[in-house]
Amino acid sequence: MKLALVVSDTEKAQDGAEELRDSLDWVEPADADALVVVGGDGFLLHVLHEMLDWDRVKPCYGLNLGTVGFLMNSKPNGHSILQRVTDAQPVSVRPLEMRATTQSGQEYAYYAINEVSLLRETRQTAKLEVNVNGRVRMEELVCDGVLVATPAGSTAYNLSANGPILPLGSRMMALTPISPFRPRRWKGAILPDSAEVEFRVREPGKRPVAAVADQKEVRDVINVRISASAEKELTLLFDPGWSLEERIFAEQFQV
Repeated sequence: MKLALVVSDTEKAQDGAEELRDSLDWVEPADADALVVVGGDGFLLHVLHEMLDWDRVKPCYGLNLGTVGFLMNSKPNGHSILQRVTDAQPVSVRPLEMRATTQSGQEYAYYAINEVSLLRETRQTAKLEVNVNGRVRMEELVCDGVLVATPAGSTAYNLSANGPILPLGSRMMALTPISPFRPRRWKGAILPDSAEVEFRVREPGKRPVAAVADQKEVRDVINVRISASAEKELTLLFDPGWSLEERIFAEQFQV
């Protein structure tokens, strides 16, 4: 197996990767069978987003030398990195595709591995019409915002907004309101990832809304469509016994 080493530019990651650099004959990412990504969750997401533009997406094995590391494996533990990657269990992640139209008529398309969120830009709440598969499901949601999360992202912003945790492989998306004012007790919905979700912004001039796909932001949107992309499926690699699925299970039993 040919591996490429991709390291965050943080001091912690660079120092931690020193021993790895001399442990293997690394190749360039384009020539690799898999990538070893050293850093934190944010850097891994950055690498995954870059790969979405490649001709062939490569599996990624993350080593946590960042802050949270929910999507990463533990730091080097004495086992060879080649053996760890060889023994790792693959997890498929289907990213979301966001297509947003602004008040000026410009159109943007971005991918999100964790979630797409719509957020109010001013002190006034956002007013949104919620459509699923071309049908109006909620004529007016008054809120600070709303998000659509993948299973991999369901333990991130979605969980902080009291959204549901989704098992990997469930082929589901979480539709979660952020501080809903009306309907006040609406908790959101769980949708199959074959569904297309569309948000239409009401009163966009008075109540402007921004759409964010992971780190990519589009301001002053009037319409946002979100769907899961089967063509851009990604693969993450995890050490046996402590997979991403196990971490998602563990999150549900924390007290």
